[in-house]
Amino acid sequence: MPELPEVETTKTSLSPLLGQQVVDLKVFQPKLRWSMPDDLDKLVNHTLASVERRAKYLILNFLPVAPNNVDTANQADTLVSRQLLIHLGMSGSLQQHSYGTEKRKHDHLVIVFNDADNTKYQLHYHDPRRFGSVLWYQDYSAKLLDHLGPEPLSDQFTADYLYHLIQRTNLADKHKSNKSTIDKVGNKAKSPRSPKSQQPITRPIKSIIMEQQVVVGVGNIYATESLYLSGIHPATPAHQLSYEQIAILVGHIKVILQKAIELGGSTLRDFTVASGQTGYFQHTLNVYGRQGEACIHCETTLENIKLNGRASVYCPHCQPIT
Repeated sequence: MPELPEVETTKTSLSPLLGQQVVDLKVFQPKLRWSMPDDLDKLVNHTLASVERRAKYLILNFLPVAPNNVDTANQADTLVSRQLLIHLGMSGSLQQHSYGTEKRKHDHLVIVFNDADNTKYQLHYHDPRRFGSVLWYQDYSAKLLDHLGPEPLSDQFTADYLYHLIQRTNLADKHKSNKSTIDKVGNKAKSPRSPKSQQPITRPIKSIIMEQQVVVGVGNIYATESLYLSGIHPATPAHQLSYEQIAILVGHIKVILQKAIELGGSTLRDFTVASGQTGYFQHTLNVYGRQGEACIHCETTLENIKLNGRASVYCPHCQPIT
């Protein structure tokens, strides 16, 4: 599954298309996780102005191009800014091709761009498993984005924030606009007014840092690697970690994600960015996917447990359970 580094890398790889005008668009398979809107052709005669990322979503911002010799008063619906909200799901990718490239199997959307030199390019949305989505931002942003936690590389994701959220102390409220979010990731309290809702979070720390309501984009690979570097067993009850341990973990999460972005993400199956390049972070993995092999630091055999159905590889010596 493309995680935050892969999505950030995809965002960067789309930069050659900035300023280019959409001149054609074809939908071949609209049925993804949610069906594509049936009016995506409204993007024609719009230029790609910018690309943003929120969590694992891409936001493509388009500005209208006013046609010559046309009464703009009667073209109000075509002369508005538009935004696409794209999620790559389990197996999706956005791939740039030269004009005239044949559609491949699992290419569900092709957008044709024209640059200032009148050279055309094609952007293909490719998704074999069809768990991704291509939607209008204004229709789904509240449902899909409003509940998300802070970005891990932002100033909002700090040791103070994570420690006090886990311990359910008042400082956590300063970092969350809606306290119910904190309750949702805790011990499944039924109501914020319930005494249980004020108890520290006892779930495994790995599960907590992978919660999108706590912090976005820390997927299984990056959670596993960060916990290893921090010397924290993935099944450690979150409330048992000291502030110092949380600070070390937050620091490693930031370093690991930044490194993964610099290396183009992780290509474990067939992930590529728009240019067709693959990521290289998988070549630096310390523990993820290496169960049964020797720890690179102490040579203890790496073990694997499942937490919430996800593989969690760790070193029994470097990451002891307390």
